[in-house]
Amino acid sequence: MNETTIGARVIPDGTLHFPFEGMPKPGEAMAVAPGVYWLRMPLPFALNHINLWLIEDDGGVAIVDTGINAPEVQAHWRTVIADVVAGRPVTRVIVTHMHPDHIGLAGWLCEEHKVRLWITRTEWLMHKMLFHESLEVSRLQAEFCRENGLGQEWLEQIARNNYSRRVTAAPAGIRRIQEGEVIPIGGRSWRVIVGTGHAPEHACLYCEETGVLISGDQILPKITPNVSLWANEREANPLRRYLRSLEKFRPLPEDTLVLPSHNLPFTGLHARLDQLARHHELRLAEIVDACDRPKTAAEIVPILFRRQLDVHQMGFAMGESLSHLAYLAGAGRLICERGSDGIYRYRRPG
Repeated sequence: MNETTIGARVIPDGTLHFPFEGMPKPGEAMAVAPGVYWLRMPLPFALNHINLWLIEDDGGVAIVDTGINAPEVQAHWRTVIADVVAGRPVTRVIVTHMHPDHIGLAGWLCEEHKVRLWITRTEWLMHKMLFHESLEVSRLQAEFCRENGLGQEWLEQIARNNYSRRVTAAPAGIRRIQEGEVIPIGGRSWRVIVGTGHAPEHACLYCEETGVLISGDQILPKITPNVSLWANEREANPLRRYLRSLEKFRPLPEDTLVLPSHNLPFTGLHARLDQLARHHELRLAEIVDACDRPKTAAEIVPILFRRQLDVHQMGFAMGESLSHLAYLAGAGRLICERGSDGIYRYRRPG
């Protein structure tokens, strides 16, 4: 269940502003706001990077998100600790959500620096469950995909997806963070805004004093966060939760500096919220049009993703298709029926 923010389509960013030229190299840091520094670490996927953050914190630094568990990323962190942190203490590790590129090295960093993990309860518990039951959950997801029309050539590889290979074990105890909590970091206040849909209890951090939002994967500038329906909660409606939770960010100022986990920092928050909502409206309408005859979720994938997908991407593309179909079925715009072959198909009413 690795996080992947493969967007169904790149959305034009003409109304967004990207204030920084260049980006930090792995092992380096770039100042982006008072007391906030941008790190960039590699990922072994088509989406080949993640943005991480350091926040000055009472003579030391707080880490926000960690990167995936890989020797290369550990080596980059050692460089950061030596050259950027430079003898100051790491005060805490804050993780926005439990996907491997965010929590992957949290256990290692907490152990190395003898600090606590700050995370929402649901994300911590989901990490713990997946760490110990990864292959069982992957096999369940493969069967779910089979029941929704995905071919056998994909299923065996989806069933072998192993979350635990990409993460270190998170600590047994945490400092829980939750919606609306105000966390003092380095003399400034950061308010927790919880997003849902992409992850169950995704923590974003907003500092009113500096006008900075660490948005994690909830709000990205050029691609849409993956919003998937998973087999371990197949009656859920994650797209509805995601769209509703985006409205929590409307009260923030338009000129908020958004620090996303992928792509580049930007301003134009309200415009981006509009783009994300519009994107999903258009995709939902396309799916309804396509279901003039019954369609499986697998047959919806090429409508949402008009390019070649690898196995890693296909798993999340199926999850995204299923979440859109669940939204439409929940709204009465499509009807879900299981055929005599055991495969689920969706059609328009009437």
